[in-house]
Amino acid sequence: MSLPKIGVLNISDRAAAGIYADEPGQACLALLRSWLTTPFETEYKVIPDERALIAAELRRLADDAGCCLVVTTGGTGPAPRDVTPEATRDVIDKELPGFGEQMRATSLKYVPTAILSRQTAGFRGRTLIVNLPGRPKAIRENLEAVFPAIPYCIDLIGGPRLEADDSVIKVFRPKA
Repeated sequence: MSLPKIGVLNISDRAAAGIYADEPGQACLALLRSWLTTPFETEYKVIPDERALIAAELRRLADDAGCCLVVTTGGTGPAPRDVTPEATRDVIDKELPGFGEQMRATSLKYVPTAILSRQTAGFRGRTLIVNLPGRPKAIRENLEAVFPAIPYCIDLIGGPRLEADDSVIKVFRPKA
């Protein structure tokens, strides 16, 4: 039986050009590895802030690579080049706005500029796509806020069962 696949997509013009180190994507991947006890394979890429390219990569990760979860980092702010939410909406079947609402509420505990963030989530087929901000600290805060719902959401859309280390992060599944 093949392992579940998780995609991590760092969206950054400067990281894609080699100007900045790819810290956000690596931070996100490290969190997932520390939280999940289910072995998984990864699909990992750094791409520039180009809406069509982001959408194409999200489609590839969902449809061709078969990822059950795709997490994006970056491109969720108000700057003209920040187009990750638009690209996500271009490819998802249904949006799950509660993810963005929870992430913004969490971020507001740390910075008043959280209201400028536009992260969202949705699913394409059996793939959950979650947009995270582009800074490692914010990635941790936001992913911690929504991760308890991620494994159950993947269950509901027909993806593989992902288990987490309860001593590190608790996930929620209704009692059978």
